[in-house]
Amino acid sequence: MSLSVDVFLVDEDGAVHLLDVPEGCSDLAGFEQWRTTVWGSEAVRASGARFLPVLADGDLRVDAGQVRAFRRECAALRENLEEVLAGLRPLRTVDELRDQLSARLANIEDAAWRAEEAGGGVLIW
Repeated sequence: MSLSVDVFLVDEDGAVHLLDVPEGCSDLAGFEQWRTTVWGSEAVRASGARFLPVLADGDLRVDAGQVRAFRRECAALRENLEEVLAGLRPLRTVDELRDQLSARLANIEDAAWRAEEAGGGVLIW
């Protein structure tokens, strides 16, 4: 099973609506086990992340007012990608994990940009 990243909008009645993933974009946010082994890992926490580690205990909902801070967290994680990789105990080679982590982080970053543009939030589940 895989984690998905989606953009959502909340209507006037408080109902949440997931937006379709645009053509050419991906909603893949990692493998289910990444909840704890990557996003919730000490290596990610040590990078200063506070949003992504929530995935270790459940789904992550980033409301519209938090998206800019979430984007900054993703950018910081990307800047510290090598340090994060060094702190992970990969099941694959470091190069394979780097490629996968970078690609999944790019999907999350893209969703955060789309959420900010739409005035919505980000859901990783």
